[in-house]
Amino acid sequence: MLNVTARQELMSKIAEILGLVVEDARFDFAEDGLHIRVVDPSHVAMIKLDVDAAAFDTWEIDDSKIGLDIRKLKETLDLGGANDLIEFSYGEETGVMTINLGNIDRNIRPLDDSIMNPPAVPELEFPCKTVISGAEFSQALRAARLVGDLVNFSLSQDSFTIHVQGSADSVTVVFDKEELHSIECKEPARSQYSLTYLVPMGKIFGGIDQVSLGFGENFPLSMTFSLFDGAVEVQHFLAPRVESDI
Repeated sequence: MLNVTARQELMSKIAEILGLVVEDARFDFAEDGLHIRVVDPSHVAMIKLDVDAAAFDTWEIDDSKIGLDIRKLKETLDLGGANDLIEFSYGEETGVMTINLGNIDRNIRPLDDSIMNPPAVPELEFPCKTVISGAEFSQALRAARLVGDLVNFSLSQDSFTIHVQGSADSVTVVFDKEELHSIECKEPARSQYSLTYLVPMGKIFGGIDQVSLGFGENFPLSMTFSLFDGAVEVQHFLAPRVESDI
């Protein structure tokens, strides 16, 4: 049994984030909330997303694992406005997820969740960490995208630098220690990442006060941020591009 009601704004944001890296996802409904883990087909980007049960207007569930097509979910949610209530109901006897929006009922046959295995989230100790304004980080990524596809992140005790060298032009954005919420880096580190993944995610956290970054020399990048007053916690991992990849 599953009977969940949420604001359209909340569910649309969840679908938007997931849609950046996958076409379908397994939604794990548990007593404490909704938990989703996805990795893109190339295993470059991974998302860990947790939503507290308190973020929902109604949360009446038995623990359930339901595979959903993100496109179908998004196109149904797009019919509503930000404050509209969306009701999700599922019963094992019917095997159908019903999404209700006002007078609209859409019945969706879930995907086979038995073959949808969420990735194991890596437990990493990041040598370098910083917390930056979401708006400023998003702007820097958009500027970097103007001249190239790969961006270099460099972090030291005193600054965080974003740099892209294009065929003819370059972009460099430097955030001094005083311009960051925090910075923690024992030894300077540099790593390279794909802007193809970073810029779309930047649109998500562009209006957020703080984004926590963690990386190291040729280390995966971790971007962590919260939405809806902390009710939604998102961690996005991105594999580095090393010289042999280019």
